[in-house]
Amino acid sequence: MEPNADKLRGLRITSLDDEDDDETELPNQPLPASTVTVAAAPSGYDDEDEDEEAEVMLGFLEKPKHPGLLLRHLFPSKAGGIPAWLDPVNLPTGNSSCCGFCGEPLHFVLQIYAPIESNAAAFHRTLFMFMCPSMACLHRDQHEQWTRNQGNPRRSVRVFRCQLPRTNVFYSSEPPSRNNSDKPLCAGAALCHWCGTWKGDKICGGCKKSRYCSEKHQALHWRSGHKNDCLQIINSSEASSSVLPAVGKGNNV
Repeated sequence: MEPNADKLRGLRITSLDDEDDDETELPNQPLPASTVTVAAAPSGYDDEDEDEEAEVMLGFLEKPKHPGLLLRHLFPSKAGGIPAWLDPVNLPTGNSSCCGFCGEPLHFVLQIYAPIESNAAAFHRTLFMFMCPSMACLHRDQHEQWTRNQGNPRRSVRVFRCQLPRTNVFYSSEPPSRNNSDKPLCAGAALCHWCGTWKGDKICGGCKKSRYCSEKHQALHWRSGHKNDCLQIINSSEASSSVLPAVGKGNNV
């Protein structure tokens, strides 16, 4: 774990009584993903407030038998890596994907697939947890919860819920066979090239290929090597254009 792990264990994050629309993001450089074995509403992502002082044993972590089991159309429970969004198109955006204190994109922690059999609208249901990696933001979050500041509640930890009925545009209504033949019914939204978590609403002004969820992630990707890659993509595109045959004016036949 990271150096701040011991400090993190000492925190007891509770939640305010009211819900808000802010959300959280996943890490810039994700941890290796692990499956989560779990002990026994409308589509889109909703902020979930939990009951105060509630403690629930979710299960334990184990390495996946192979990475393909963590793909979204197999409805995984997992920790680390990047989220397998249940609704791959209508993702949280804007302030909902950022820390309410520092404004930086939140990091992915884990997701739990938890369908509700008695609710047709929650035939598929996944809970996603994100947090800010800054201990300062976590402490400020804890302090504001203690003071019960209801004016403009902020969060450095977010839990989102997404629900889908059995018949939907993203997945087959039949259970997955898990024999490598399963495929989602449609592609998801373009994601950030740096974090792989949030929607890539911003496009690189040079190559017009790489997409980002924030200016910070664009800068990090640029410094990590995209500066050279971007130039190569531009040069390659210009070279391809220069070898195209010239189209002259001819007589109509």
